[in-house]
Amino acid sequence: MSEQAGNGSEQARKTAEALEYLTGFGNEHSSEAVPGALPLGRNSPQRAPLGLYAEQLSGSAFTEPRTHNRRSWLYRIRPSAAHPPFSRIDNGALRTAPFTEAAADPNRLRWNPLPDPAPGTDFLAGLWTLGGNGDAAQRAGMAIHLYAANASMTDRVFSDSDGELLIVPERGGLLLRTEFGLLSVRPGEMALIPRGVRFRVELQDVGTDGAAPARGYVCENYGQPFELPNLGPIGANGLAAARDFRAPVAAYEDSERPTEVINKFCGNLWSATYDHSPLDVVAWHGTHVPYVYDLRRFNVLGSISYDHPDPSIFTVLTSPSDTPGLAGVDFVVFAPRWLVGEDTFRPPYFHRNVMSEYMGLIEGAYDAKAEGFVPGGGSLHNMMSAHGPDRETFDRASAAELKPQKIDDGLAFMFETRWPITATAQAADADHLQRGYDDVWQGLQRHFRA
Repeated sequence: MSEQAGNGSEQARKTAEALEYLTGFGNEHSSEAVPGALPLGRNSPQRAPLGLYAEQLSGSAFTEPRTHNRRSWLYRIRPSAAHPPFSRIDNGALRTAPFTEAAADPNRLRWNPLPDPAPGTDFLAGLWTLGGNGDAAQRAGMAIHLYAANASMTDRVFSDSDGELLIVPERGGLLLRTEFGLLSVRPGEMALIPRGVRFRVELQDVGTDGAAPARGYVCENYGQPFELPNLGPIGANGLAAARDFRAPVAAYEDSERPTEVINKFCGNLWSATYDHSPLDVVAWHGTHVPYVYDLRRFNVLGSISYDHPDPSIFTVLTSPSDTPGLAGVDFVVFAPRWLVGEDTFRPPYFHRNVMSEYMGLIEGAYDAKAEGFVPGGGSLHNMMSAHGPDRETFDRASAAELKPQKIDDGLAFMFETRWPITATAQAADADHLQRGYDDVWQGLQRHFRA
């Protein structure tokens, strides 16, 4: 059955509630919205079924190892090649690596949430770049964006040729209409849109008071596609389970209405107006597909004897680099968990790290910061910058009775990357930058007794 775009958040919410999914990260998925649309026994028959066009979308080089190879075959009403020329449009607040507007800053930085946007701001217009590293044209590095939106995208779609997009809502649900079908992603979940996949974002929760009903975080990964981390001595099970990742079932738009298609290419936005919707894929199969994942499904592992484990045990997805064990970017979640370590300082310890860390908060509070770190905000600790619990957290944890403790009053995450993160000029000068962030470590008194 053809899937047409709905009008308004109520329709988007009803559509989201009725969705079905395929399951399993990295699987060879297949789906058809019309029986018989998916050819059998071959990818590109002389005449594709139902008068469709066969088209391959490759997210990796043809000759990359099978375990890293990402590609999907799409069977669509019109081929993607049938479009007019693209023209440059304004980038808005979207920025791309290499980031050269300012020098990389060793100071610890923290931001409040983005201010509410102007009325009529959709997801794409509401993207605001905090910073990143690498070089998008060299397919290396990453960028950190935030978004605030109060309108659905209408008659336009977006694709990112520079990288894949990991979307983490903090406020308001999103309905993602992709070439592969529909995904619903709400706060407490994440969505992954592969490089080059076209999609439109509709809001599920639109307020009436003028406030931004949708807000969240985006990691743009220029490098190797995200994959599940190796488990090593953990064994066969734990962390994020492949079967908990949900991929869409085929759904298509058969629309002759003019549609603006915006492509992010080498850091700039380019626009073309099609005479039809490009979300017209009737059937597909492959491995280069979008996903949604419920972060509360993460199977947390930790110490049952002593010491706080390194945060790497909270890795949901990783983008590997050319150095084994050194990630281009890791996506880490601090999900509800028990703390039972004996004779142990249980919050995250003071440390300096060769990796650079951007942390965001989806809900509640984070156990290493007593105040100032709020949902929708974020902190940046670049490589080798000293950080850890604030004074109030240190004093409380040092004197706490060490009985089993359930941490379930917050949901935080981290984008961790091998290179320093350079903030954009707009982030370094933002009104919502907390100028007094260093003060949280003031008052850590001398306790040394020889």
